[in-house]
Amino acid sequence: MKRAAGLRRQIIQSLAVMALGIIFISVFGSYVFYAVATTYLPGSISNSWIPSRVELAWIVCTALAALGMAVFVAIRLSRRLLTPLNSVAYSLREVAQGRLTARAHMDERSMGETAQLVRDFNTMAERLQSMTREREFWNAAIAHELRTPVTILRGRLQGLSEGVFTPSTELFDGLLRQVEGLNRLIEDLRVLSLNDSGHLELQPVEVDLAREIGSVLQAFAEPLAARGFHLRRDFEAGLKVTCDPVRMRQALMALLENTLQHAEPGELHVRLYRSGDHCHMAVEDAGPGIDMTQVQDLFEAFRRGDPSRSRKSGGSGLGLAVVRAIATAHGGEATWQPSARGGSAFAITLPLASFDSQA
Repeated sequence: MKRAAGLRRQIIQSLAVMALGIIFISVFGSYVFYAVATTYLPGSISNSWIPSRVELAWIVCTALAALGMAVFVAIRLSRRLLTPLNSVAYSLREVAQGRLTARAHMDERSMGETAQLVRDFNTMAERLQSMTREREFWNAAIAHELRTPVTILRGRLQGLSEGVFTPSTELFDGLLRQVEGLNRLIEDLRVLSLNDSGHLELQPVEVDLAREIGSVLQAFAEPLAARGFHLRRDFEAGLKVTCDPVRMRQALMALLENTLQHAEPGELHVRLYRSGDHCHMAVEDAGPGIDMTQVQDLFEAFRRGDPSRSRKSGGSGLGLAVVRAIATAHGGEATWQPSARGGSAFAITLPLASFDSQA
């Protein structure tokens, strides 16, 4: 694709062509005029500084031709300049009034910088519209996630106050689980909000990551065994990593909770190993895997591959988004790939070199 000429270049070219045209009319046209007049109308040439009628007519025609050329170039330039600028200005007023679907338009004759301005404005408007839709989606999703535990808590507490329910250890345990679920949801939302604003604080220290992982796996050993998972550990000994151990434990817990909610019982392989200048922490299950059409939004907040299944298992859709946020804050990344056993392999990759926390 041929690159459009810049605005300055096109203005210079247009004015240069206009100047050359006027010079051509004045110089060459005058030469032709006097040649013809001398040959066929020798008496029409004035011998003084006062032009004759024929010469005066030629001067007027030359001036009108030059003026016409200047007006033509000005109209052409103003149309190519002002049409996209007016479109952007009108669309800006539309966006300012809340109509985010407004888009600026340009024709094929739009110049380089003005055409780029239109494209940049449309890109900005599309991002604003996308951010607005995302905010509305987040508000609805958060309200949806909070409604269920709050409704349960309200119902149970109201039942207790009215004497419908008899106080018991089981009832209070159930209420405590709902409160813990709310606390996890609030903490996940806080992590994502801090990460999006660039204020997710880390406390990096050099730790034995295998020990940190081991403590989390020990806490999850009972629920994993109860669900039928057979835990298999594969840790590289003596692997020191500079990271925030609290956040890394939070990320691993999110991966294990995701496994409990969505994976089928079977062997669960947790690995920690070095590859070049990076450390990899991977959690691999035996199935059922993830549809490739859902991989693109896998680490997005409130995105569920199977909403009905996630709802039954109590997933909020925030766990993998938190994992990615924590990995990104450490200068690493969170990835997914299908495992050789037909399941999913989630991995957090961290640089082994120390990093500066971006608070």
